[in-house]
Amino acid sequence: MIKLTALLLLLVGTVAGAATPVSPGELSARLAEAEPGDVLVLEPGEHPGGMVIATSITLKAKPGAVLDGAGDGHVLRINAADVTVDGLHLRNGGANLTNHDAAIYVEREAERARIQNNRIEARGFGIWLRGTPGVLIADNHITGDTALRSQDRGNGIHLYNVSDATVSGNTVCETRDGIYIDVSNDNRLEDNILCDQRYGIHYMFSHRNTVKGNRTRGNRTGFALMQSRDLEIVGNHSQDDAGYGFLLNHLTHSLIADNTAVDIRHSTSPGSGGAIRGGEGKALFIYNSQLNTIRGNIVARTDIGIHLTAGSENNSIHGNALLGNRTQVKYVATRTQEWSEDGRGNYWSDYLGWDLAGDGIGDVPHEPNDAVDRILWTYPMARVLMNSPAVQLLRWVQRAFPVLRPSGVTDSAPLMRPPRGLQEAE
Repeated sequence: MIKLTALLLLLVGTVAGAATPVSPGELSARLAEAEPGDVLVLEPGEHPGGMVIATSITLKAKPGAVLDGAGDGHVLRINAADVTVDGLHLRNGGANLTNHDAAIYVEREAERARIQNNRIEARGFGIWLRGTPGVLIADNHITGDTALRSQDRGNGIHLYNVSDATVSGNTVCETRDGIYIDVSNDNRLEDNILCDQRYGIHYMFSHRNTVKGNRTRGNRTGFALMQSRDLEIVGNHSQDDAGYGFLLNHLTHSLIADNTAVDIRHSTSPGSGGAIRGGEGKALFIYNSQLNTIRGNIVARTDIGIHLTAGSENNSIHGNALLGNRTQVKYVATRTQEWSEDGRGNYWSDYLGWDLAGDGIGDVPHEPNDAVDRILWTYPMARVLMNSPAVQLLRWVQRAFPVLRPSGVTDSAPLMRPPRGLQEAE
């Protein structure tokens, strides 16, 4: 009897979850009559958008099926829990950013939604989440409308007041911001690719989030981390972003570790959104940010490696590798910052000290910014005198007479070799 009951339940579940083909023009009726657990599969062809999923179903598509929004409003809206949207091609939604027009708009009631493997051509926002907990956004490919100005496009993936979401494996290019997070706590952003937009990842007022293994390129800023705390920014890679690789603005109590920022230049390019040629790119810009741990990062081939300003003190900075940056550190302050911890500092490609003890630690401290650097920051044209006897004499004088040495960054235990696991960027 028990085995018969189990068999009947299996058969009922199979029927309830059977795939139902949906021909063009039928989706509205199929959604209206759908039962929880149903699977609807779009047949090839153009299906009208403006649809609402109000039942816990799975919506999939065969190759060649397109959900078209006719240029108005949301292409697809979800307001039921446990909905899966898998493998759709969505396009031609509205572009009214005030109304939050999106290819996929996820309401507060749509907890545990799974949005995966979709191709989205966004005119407004790609995917908008509004207060929705426990959502998975995975392996989607999202592009913005390049016929619109960058500031007139929506963000690729927008999280507002969202918690416990996983955003993983997505590729987002040519939107306004790739992934924008506002007032959203306890989320995970992992292994996404963000390219050719304003900010790759943009954080505002969001706490206890993990940002891991993401890659940015060709953006005006790779990672903009603002007004947030308790973030884990680990194992990310910024390359060829224009302006900033990692921008920390009022970020506190966070870990920035094992990231790479290389070839950051401030120049006009398709990905820079019209940045002004001749400015300075900064791999790591720390503005009004305190009580962070910054370790194990590679900063290479950039105009300015690390720039600190506006009271960015009391950060633990050690175990990093600064390689071939035009200016390794830019820091103007009234007191010295020590960049070493437990007898180990950072690796500097321009360090000229020695290691007589053979313990891998330089015998003389490294001071990456001095009075000469300050002159060059104030008067850039003075760079033509960089190797002149006058500049060399000035540097000798401040070494011989420490009273003339300005406050700045000091690494009392510079590393003679890159830390274990860090290799020079090729």
